[in-house]
Amino acid sequence: MKAMILAAGYGKRLQPLTNKTPKPLLSVGGKPLLQHHIEHLAVNGITEVIINTSWLADKIEDYFGDGSDYGINITWSRESEPLETGGGIKKALPLLGDQPFLLINGDIWTDFKVSSVLNYQLSDDQAAWLLLVENPEHNPEGDFGLANDLVSYQPQIKYTFSGISLIRPQLIMDYIHNQTKQQFFPLRDVLRPAIEAQAVSGAVYRGQWCDVGTVERYKRLNKLLEN
Repeated sequence: MKAMILAAGYGKRLQPLTNKTPKPLLSVGGKPLLQHHIEHLAVNGITEVIINTSWLADKIEDYFGDGSDYGINITWSRESEPLETGGGIKKALPLLGDQPFLLINGDIWTDFKVSSVLNYQLSDDQAAWLLLVENPEHNPEGDFGLANDLVSYQPQIKYTFSGISLIRPQLIMDYIHNQTKQQFFPLRDVLRPAIEAQAVSGAVYRGQWCDVGTVERYKRLNKLLEN
């Protein structure tokens, strides 16, 4: 299985930390945030990793190189400007192949073990699988509910999308077919029709998870990992 890590954002909410250091290189627990993901994938046998970059891309690509120091092969998908989550995947499609791939938001930290989903098989009628978490303070209303292990907008109890998912490339291709001119779009727009068609499954993880999206949350995470 291939993996894609989304690492192209500006990190504006983390300014001034990200003025000269791209968010993926911010130190978390003594090492760059992106390195946590790379090492975790390598330990679990995922060696083909696509990473998109844009803001301060040279610094990220120079730091990790081709990935050989970490036991993986990194293919970089450079964007002249961030294309958002969906647009970034669209650009990287030729690198991802035609089989479901693991997608990870580069700006999260979690102790979730990807080994638990590596053998998960999307059924023929499933376009994606999403890992959900309990709602953090900054997203109290949540994103999605679960009904019979299917992601839905209907249930009253909502959870937050963790930024970890399995995606069938055809899902992106179908969206592109209907929205051919769009270059900048979020993954949530791609997921919506599939969720409404009951084609997206999911599960809830109740372990540690953090969206490293603001200076306050970044400092809180580092304090947690110091203990």
